Amino acid sequence: MRGSRGRGVKLFVFGDSYADTGNWPKDKGSSWKEPYGTTFPGKPSGRSPVPYNQRKSAGEKRIRNGMNFAHGGTGVFNTLVQQPNMTTQINLFQQLVEQEKVYTKQDLILNSSLALVSLGGNDYATYMALNGTLQDLGDFSKLVIKQLELNLKRIQEIGVKKIGVTSMEPLGCLPQFTASTSYQNCSESENSVAEFHNEMLEQSLDKLNNITTGGFVKLDLYKAFMSALNPSGDSINKFIYD
Repeated sequence: MRGSRGRGVKLFVFGDSYADTGNWPKDKGSSWKEPYGTTFPGKPSGRSPVPYNQRKSAGEKRIRNGMNFAHGGTGVFNTLVQQPNMTTQINLFQQLVEQEKVYTKQDLILNSSLALVSLGGNDYATYMALNGTLQDLGDFSKLVIKQLELNLKRIQEIGVKKIGVTSMEPLGCLPQFTASTSYQNCSESENSVAEFHNEMLEQSLDKLNNITTGGFVKLDLYKAFMSALNPSGDSINKFIYD
């Protein structure tokens, strides 16, 4: 893609392991080890825009296309991993724009830059690991969405006007929740958490599009996962691993 004045559209990425292209340290991240990278690019690579932690060795030509701030295991709040949460990731981006002048706000706007924001279940996993209750989970979900909304507004205020936000994947279809049924059935209770989160996310994005210049789009990971796991579409909680 090309932007105005012949410059390429820039992509900036924030979030978790669904989008992390190599920000975890090589001596700590399992994604730097086999079998990760077997199908692409052929070897472990930290899973593009350039990962923030590799920006100094990437070269100006690659950096001008954007940057990836995502860190696996993180969320909008602090989680069980000692890596920057989404607020800190946005702080790093803001520093590159307003202090280091690696990018300028005018350049971001003129070249129709894009942002991808990936938010999975790490906040919820941390909540449950720290003895959170199912009774209060709905209130916690509202806090997650409220913080995510603040983060999205910040990204747009910095200069990126078009932002794609992933919905939450069907948590109940992850292997740790399907092992008890030989990986044949999803957990309805876990999926209900994701469905509630996604419903509130959609409402939040609608509100943001009404009170701002727009540009917020939901990327439906839930539907994408379910269409891959269960192409027949018989039941949202049954699927077959080939």
